[in-house]
Amino acid sequence: MPRGRRIVINRKINDEKIDRLTSLDLNDIRKRRGAVERGLSSSISSVMEAAQRTYERSRTGDSELKRTGLLSIQDSYEYLRTKGMDISFRAFGGRIERRSIPSVKVGKKRYIPMQSLEDILAVGKEFYSIREAYELYKKYNRMINYRAFIGRVEKSSIPSLKIGTKRLIPRDAIDSLSHIARKYYSVSEAIKELHVKGVEIKRNAFERRLDRNRIPHVKIGGRRFIPRDVIDELADKEIALSKPK
Repeated sequence: MPRGRRIVINRKINDEKIDRLTSLDLNDIRKRRGAVERGLSSSISSVMEAAQRTYERSRTGDSELKRTGLLSIQDSYEYLRTKGMDISFRAFGGRIERRSIPSVKVGKKRYIPMQSLEDILAVGKEFYSIREAYELYKKYNRMINYRAFIGRVEKSSIPSLKIGTKRLIPRDAIDSLSHIARKYYSVSEAIKELHVKGVEIKRNAFERRLDRNRIPHVKIGGRRFIPRDVIDELADKEIALSKPK
């Protein structure tokens, strides 16, 4: 790499997906979720009490209880499947047993309030499970394994929050992180790419340039990322400077 010649790439990074990720407010999401859960709890209690009274009066069956807002386990599962939720009946039953899906026993059978099912679908539209998020993200970052992905979640470099008994990741976060994996290099990846292009630079020298804002980059979850076209431009300029005049 040529010495004594300073290369500065002046560019402001305007990226809507980066802005969306950095502006993600987990505390605000938690507050909104708390309000939803309080309203849901109150509504479910009312439905359960009404259903219990109806059953005690006339020993009603599934169809009558359905009118009060309660679905049998099988009907609940089929309802979620028709709405596009990809879950096995065994996994669904496991969530009921762990009480991550609230249910009530009426007579000898267990039922699920319709409000709970609608909430499950609403959460699914806004969040991914850890496994779902990983499977999507690894399409664009094939170097990461599941254990490393979980490590990033635990270190909060991938934003997440707990809803009920499950830790979930906002869809916007994975959408943005997948975009970063497609369009940006990490520091290590950037240095490797420069070496491939014939530009020799040590990591500490490269990081000094980042520190001095001579290379445009963004910081996400404590890590720095450089747009891929910036690295292309940097490589071209370095190679041009290294050529004898």
